[in-house]
Amino acid sequence: MTSAVGSPAHDTPSELPEYDISRPARCPLDPAPAMRARQAEGPLTRIRLWDGSTAWLVTGHEAHRAALADQRVSADPMRPGAPKLSAQEASMTEELRKRGKDSVGLSFIMMDDPEHIRLRRMATSAFTIKRIEAIRVPTQRIVDELIDTMLEGPKPVDLVDAFALPVPSLVISELLGVPYDDHEFFQTNSKAIINRRTSGEDRLAARQQLIDYLGELLNEKLTRPGEDLLSGLAERNKAGELTHEEATEMGVLMLFAGHETTANMITLGTLTLLQHPDQLALLRGTDDPRLVASAVDELLRWITITHGGLRRVALEDIEIAGQIIRAGEGIIPVNETANRDPSVFPDPDRLDITRDARLHATFGYGIHQCLGQPLARMELQVVYPTLLRRIPTLALAADLGEIPFKHDGFVFGAYELPVTW
Repeated sequence: MTSAVGSPAHDTPSELPEYDISRPARCPLDPAPAMRARQAEGPLTRIRLWDGSTAWLVTGHEAHRAALADQRVSADPMRPGAPKLSAQEASMTEELRKRGKDSVGLSFIMMDDPEHIRLRRMATSAFTIKRIEAIRVPTQRIVDELIDTMLEGPKPVDLVDAFALPVPSLVISELLGVPYDDHEFFQTNSKAIINRRTSGEDRLAARQQLIDYLGELLNEKLTRPGEDLLSGLAERNKAGELTHEEATEMGVLMLFAGHETTANMITLGTLTLLQHPDQLALLRGTDDPRLVASAVDELLRWITITHGGLRRVALEDIEIAGQIIRAGEGIIPVNETANRDPSVFPDPDRLDITRDARLHATFGYGIHQCLGQPLARMELQVVYPTLLRRIPTLALAADLGEIPFKHDGFVFGAYELPVTW
């Protein structure tokens, strides 16, 4: 499949394998079989997308890092040749183009330097280790109170609704200064944005709802600032460092990314541990924060909720894994296969919370790696040990085949997870 350096790839689109992220029904937490098949062929292969266009699929860990670290590779989905992974994605981009927009929003994560780094630097202080550690105690209180409520209520209970969604929603609301009473509003709209089946028009409408909501809240912070992150963005807006639109979209990004991804990790991490009782017992029985941190990184590696691949496009001819990628060709680095690369993670399909999994690709790599990873790690380090110790008989209340997984989303997870004790 992969051609020699400098030579063209001769396969026509009809001869190429399709882009397919369908996870196996029997092992829904494993990467898609089609992705694993491409990885077995080599770290870089060509695939055919839904519209007949082609892109380079990056499945190897080293090649994944090379693609994300190369500044000749763009993260801007508005650029010609940037892969669109669904018709809905394509229609949303085209609609934005018709409206005269040159960005899909969500602040700096889909921009290139120098605008990317200008905006990112303004958000960095919000997620320093020192600032995140300062909210560990409030996070512990939130987790304990939600578990108290679960224990006092009827069984079985849906862990997603009763625990996994409220924890990050409460934490990010407190951090940003967003009223928690509005959590259903932003959860509903964020779900619409990440669902692959949502039409481009509906996704744009959900995006605009969040922008309008945060824009109004930002205006309130301009006149009545607090100690929260949104007040900090309002101050930068007042000082002329950020436009109102930039500050609002940065707030939307933090609100959106701060609860949806972590909620799915709480859900699937708990499910994974319940399916690996030896690892569960090891984590529940430790008071070593290093082992807890190791367990969190291993679960992030093994599950990889950010599935299906990132979207990139080459701005110049570049070489990755011995293959020349031409300017204007789409690139799809795949996190879940990079995380199961045996050259980096021996016996990669085995869950081992004592493994050093810090090189996992779940938070990305290079200049666009996830800014909120300290917050996500801290929340998960609090959640898993607390839940397992306080409910030592926690068990699934449904067969694995009955759990509705989010195969239709850009972020993998479960819509429900019935548990009992």
